Amino acid sequence: MSEPVSALKGAQFDGFASIREIGPMGMITLRAKAGTKGLEAAIKAATGCALPALRRIEVQGERAAGWMSPDEYLLMLPYAEVAAALSAIKAALKGQHHLAVNVSDARAVFRIEGAKADQVLRKLSPVDFDMLQPGELRRTRTAQVAAAFWADDAGFTLVCFRSVADYVMGLLTHSAQPGSAF
Repeated sequence: MSEPVSALKGAQFDGFASIREIGPMGMITLRAKAGTKGLEAAIKAATGCALPALRRIEVQGERAAGWMSPDEYLLMLPYAEVAAALSAIKAALKGQHHLAVNVSDARAVFRIEGAKADQVLRKLSPVDFDMLQPGELRRTRTAQVAAAFWADDAGFTLVCFRSVADYVMGLLTHSAQPGSAF
């Protein structure tokens, strides 16, 4: 079996903020209506995290569960554990209408860190960053591509499609150029 490879093989940039690609990361898209019997147990079994509230992400170390839409959750976990997590979801949601798909190789994940990390994304996304709270997941766009991101005490995590990873890295590095902070 071959080893997983991230989209940009761990690309990094240091400007007024630090940008780095994380990967490979295990990711599952789970589609199920809120209130579905077994949904909370499925998310807990797959990630160890609680069911996220509206526009929130629950993070436990390298595992997370994020609310993406009224019937969609993004589950993040170590890449090697995706198959076991899918089995756990299937068992917890047995007999319930749902869809759980491994999207690990279809996504790219970036970290934006530093005291002015928000300025990198302020230039690229139509979000009121003054209102964005730690643990709030925002599904939006970064320039012209779909993205989701959330803040924590150290910065931001951004998820996008793998097919646009190089473009997004270019956007982030350009936005973080020394001398361009406001």
